[in-house]
Amino acid sequence: MLKVASYNIRKCVGLDWRRDPLRVATVLGELNADVVTLQEADRRLGTRRGTLQEAKLAEAGLRFAELPDSGGSHGWHGNAILVSDAVEVRSLKRVTLPFLEPRGALMAELAVRGHSFRVIGAHLGLRPINRIAQARAILEALDAEDDDAYEVVMGDFNEWRTRRGCAEILSRRLRQAPTRASFHASRPVARLDRIFASTALRFRRCGVHRSALARDASDHLPIWAELAPRRRKKEPPR
Repeated sequence: MLKVASYNIRKCVGLDWRRDPLRVATVLGELNADVVTLQEADRRLGTRRGTLQEAKLAEAGLRFAELPDSGGSHGWHGNAILVSDAVEVRSLKRVTLPFLEPRGALMAELAVRGHSFRVIGAHLGLRPINRIAQARAILEALDAEDDDAYEVVMGDFNEWRTRRGCAEILSRRLRQAPTRASFHASRPVARLDRIFASTALRFRRCGVHRSALARDASDHLPIWAELAPRRRKKEPPR
């Protein structure tokens, strides 16, 4: 089994407008996930340095999947991937998403408890036409790989519609977890954050993390899902 989560941390700025990396790290620890994709993990201006403290993440049992040449950022275009000690990071690379608005994704090759996973963390654009093109770019990145790793795509998709737009594009290949609204944290009304996974995986459980601390730490609530391989049907005797 693999527990994954996705969280737009808004540069660690909470609803009280305080930047509090410790608060976010504590929420991440509450999730107790094997893999977490983050959005808005870096400052937006200047050198775009990361906003989290690695020592505090370590206390929560998490570490960054390291991206070469990140220049002090946690990842790329605000995207970052965290993993627990149970996860081996085999590789991490950037996925370029089209259109002028600065958006991107990260793709990690992971080994967890004897299984191979390919995890993409993404933050899509605000315009529907851009999101559709970006979802197609994500599928093209998956198509470019030639092994049989389980696939998980998650992040902030900025998509208000449940099964249209970019969600419909991704659902042509992947299954969508039935998580509920995660935005705005003070009164969730929109499913901007989503988790998609290979059809060879099943969602054992999934949900939105609604702890008191999570409701203050960002304008998004974290979402999570527990994944397990589907049981193969036994072939009839010949």
